[in-house]
Amino acid sequence: MATFIKLFVTLSMLSLLACSTNAQLVNNFYGKTCPSLQTIVRTEMTKAIKNEARIGASILRLFFHDCFVNGCDGSILLDDTSTFTGEKNAAPNKNSARGFEVIDTIKTSVEASCNATVSCADILALATRDGVFLLGGPTWEVPLGRRDARTASQSAANSQIPSPFSDLSTLTTMFQNKGLTASDLTVLSGAHTIGQGECQFFRTRIYNETNIETTFATSRKANCPVSGGDTNLAPLDTLTPTSFDNNYYKDLVASKGLFHSDQVLFNNGSQDSLVSTYSTNGAKFSSDFALAMIKLSKISPLTGTNGEIRKNCRLVN
Repeated sequence: MATFIKLFVTLSMLSLLACSTNAQLVNNFYGKTCPSLQTIVRTEMTKAIKNEARIGASILRLFFHDCFVNGCDGSILLDDTSTFTGEKNAAPNKNSARGFEVIDTIKTSVEASCNATVSCADILALATRDGVFLLGGPTWEVPLGRRDARTASQSAANSQIPSPFSDLSTLTTMFQNKGLTASDLTVLSGAHTIGQGECQFFRTRIYNETNIETTFATSRKANCPVSGGDTNLAPLDTLTPTSFDNNYYKDLVASKGLFHSDQVLFNNGSQDSLVSTYSTNGAKFSSDFALAMIKLSKISPLTGTNGEIRKNCRLVN
């Protein structure tokens, strides 16, 4: 009997340990340890977007690029040092990933209220949601409890973040590799209803592709020459680039997708029907986008005792 009790206690301890290291994300993770968290993030994001509306799109892009590389673990926020190579200088991020200073500001405010409690990964997830909402998009409950990575992978950032030059089959496979469906791909691409794209990423489309509206292509060439001007910007949504709505899909139906990876979603392929639906039903797009963002946010988080709670989002402790 004593042996049985000892075995039962041992198994119970192992079960508790397993739960602590494989904990699931929960909506109110910081309800008791940092009750002011969501108010702080919303306040700081409101200030940031008032200063520059584009920052909502920039932070949304940061979150996407973070989650596609080893999960939503804040690895994209880490700076390179003499002994550490981060993801900021990977091709998809170099000279284009932005919004880091906003995350720093939020982290400083959160630390002042709840020291060493909230991860940078969770701050990025909340800031992303608030940026979308403050630009007119949907809101959603953000599952929380992520911890911060102590590592990063420039090589994974180079190989696993979808490219603006990708075709539909490549995009579908890359999303499937992260547990996301083709429908998730199409609705999450709607993030391009806000933000700007660099000339180097759409030059080939406007000069060489035929499935593009002529007047639109001509207008984009004015700010994107055949050579030079690589970082010149153009809106991803021709109509309302600082409002989160369904106009991105209206652009696709009109052959005005800025990136090759945008227009492949409406080019006599498997996603044409869904694009058409979203182009005429903004409410469905908003609700589907919120659900897809929750799904995205759950990709391979570090929980329990894995990772750490960084003191500075740019550096491991």
